[in-house]
Amino acid sequence: MADIALPTNPDAADAVWHAAGNEASLTLSGHFNAHTLGNGLWTRTRTAQTSWLGDSGTGKGLTIDLAQVSYLDGAGIAFLIDLQHAQETAGGQLVIHNLDQRYAPLIAQYQPINNLFPVPDSDHHDTKSTLIRVGQATEATVEDARNQIVFIGKLASALGWAARNPRQVRWNDFINVAVEAGVAALPIISLVAFLIGVILAFQSAIGLKQFGAETFVANLVSLSIFRELGPLMTAILFAGRSSAAFAAEIGTMTVNNEVDALVTGGIDPIRFLVLPRLLAGLLVAPILSIFSDLIGIFAASLTMLAYQVPFVTFYEAVLKTIHVNDIMSGLTKSLLFGLIVAGVGCLRGMQTGTGAAAVGLSATRAVVTSLILIVMVDGIFAYISYKTGF
Repeated sequence: MADIALPTNPDAADAVWHAAGNEASLTLSGHFNAHTLGNGLWTRTRTAQTSWLGDSGTGKGLTIDLAQVSYLDGAGIAFLIDLQHAQETAGGQLVIHNLDQRYAPLIAQYQPINNLFPVPDSDHHDTKSTLIRVGQATEATVEDARNQIVFIGKLASALGWAARNPRQVRWNDFINVAVEAGVAALPIISLVAFLIGVILAFQSAIGLKQFGAETFVANLVSLSIFRELGPLMTAILFAGRSSAAFAAEIGTMTVNNEVDALVTGGIDPIRFLVLPRLLAGLLVAPILSIFSDLIGIFAASLTMLAYQVPFVTFYEAVLKTIHVNDIMSGLTKSLLFGLIVAGVGCLRGMQTGTGAAAVGLSATRAVVTSLILIVMVDGIFAYISYKTGF
């Protein structure tokens, strides 16, 4: 095969390719940097090498002569490494002659070259045993529970501090959070509570109609809404709206190192960020719960008009059924739910990691954790009510 000249700029860099059988040589001369290699020399050289190697380069050797190279920078080293990688991948060998000693350390930094091109593991699979995965999951759960307990202690300390120093609480933030979490939530709370009241009344009436006891729908629905469904549905909606919002707000500040800046400035982030949101949750949750109860009862009363149950009859049945204990039971649960939702949202926000998905992950974890704890607390409260009658 005749020599193949691969010129770019005659005054900058040249490459002469010669191949005969299983042996090939490449003579380089001139100035090799990103500009001279970017003019097509690199591409044409690799094209000639690929054509010579063919389907299999086993046993083929390439010799590169650098005697006439006047300058070689990082781009030139990358050019040589690319040629060497292509040669070894095809099963051939590459030898470099007449390399100036000043460039030898650059080449040595990238040896062995295989470390630069790790072979992808197409058969990768998780070799961890089930026991190891269960152990890791258990460890993560225990660690998360420990963090929650520590955070509860910090919240209790912050509430004690707020009781002793009410003037130092950031009440402006408290009002803003309460308005956003409370007033802004009224439309969705109204819609869900109304639908719950209508559905519960219809479903109860279907069963009681078989016994001619439609008038007792008011007793059943009012007791269910005041003691259970009102606080529970409000807490679920509150978690979906506010817990995620708290986690996203504080999480963004954590990612932007604003929380670290507060600590550096001597400001306690629990008192500065968490306390106003916690107090807002304690205030807003019971109010939203009472509002949800009233909307649900009103929706049920409208529904029962279709069953010829007058509004006055429904109203009197509610007054006879609902006692102070029923109302206080629902309010107590709503207080606990508000504390859980606000606290968990702030905790997940403080635990936000780094990366583009960190804030979204924190918001998701806040909602999931809030819902789990709400159901757990509701179950515990139901057992306590069963034993004490409260």
